[in-house]
Amino acid sequence: MFWFEELPKFSYDWWRYIGMNYPGLCAVAAFAAFAYGACLGSFINVCIWRLPRRESVVSAPSHCTKCGARIKWYDNLPVLSYLVLRGRCRVCRERYSPRYFIVEVLTGLAFVAVWFKVGLTRQEPGFIYFNCVLVLVAVGAAWIDAEHRIIPDKLTFSAMALALAGALAMPRVWGATAWYEAGIWCLASGLLPGAALWIFAALGKALYKDEVLGRGDIKFAIALGMLCGLPGVIFSLTVGSLAGTVYGVVRCRVRREPLARASVVFGPFLAAAAVLWIFVGDAVLKLAAMLKDYGG
Repeated sequence: MFWFEELPKFSYDWWRYIGMNYPGLCAVAAFAAFAYGACLGSFINVCIWRLPRRESVVSAPSHCTKCGARIKWYDNLPVLSYLVLRGRCRVCRERYSPRYFIVEVLTGLAFVAVWFKVGLTRQEPGFIYFNCVLVLVAVGAAWIDAEHRIIPDKLTFSAMALALAGALAMPRVWGATAWYEAGIWCLASGLLPGAALWIFAALGKALYKDEVLGRGDIKFAIALGMLCGLPGVIFSLTVGSLAGTVYGVVRCRVRREPLARASVVFGPFLAAAAVLWIFVGDAVLKLAAMLKDYGG
């Protein structure tokens, strides 16, 4: 994951070994992946609401943000409760934001996609862990940044800790044999692009007397590098920057505003590009290897 090489494959076809070639078992596994992803998506919804307001995401019980009524467990089931209650609070009948439903469904579907992608391409099973953590932090950071123009440290630092713990526990995902080697690659994959972005932000501020890149974006990039490796974070920064630039130009043209006034929230584009890397990373690395061989 650190160098520009093909992502590590498992030594045997673990997908068939656990019976995923049977349609019935495969359907059960897909449902379980969706349910698990939706449950974690429900937690991300809590983070999206509470972290920008500096509220605890663990101690305070779930409650309606309109009337403050405590939400019972049977009204807090991911996806299902939203549909049953038609997106309204059982007590005050005020409508909930559709974000709750969208985030839960989105993370559930993403977990299913990750499960099939890693399995069918015979990648190391440990990639499921890294990719699912990447999905969660990407969804949370994108939504918070779009609404509040911040990416909370608690979100990015938690992602860094989970990435490092995963690298130490599953070194083969990083193409390493020893836990300390994987830890070094994991840290380097985050710190190298983080240092480059910090220098870019410092130079931009010195030249333009204004912030050109937020510190939250830099920390978010470090977390992404520790989750998807150096090639992944470079891809995310490149594609995210291009997409954000195109969006900014188009928006200015539509609103007939000067390009100098363009202000684009970078987090959502960086997050989307990182999730895209999960599914196209193999193809990108193969293309890079082909170009290298051709040039050599």
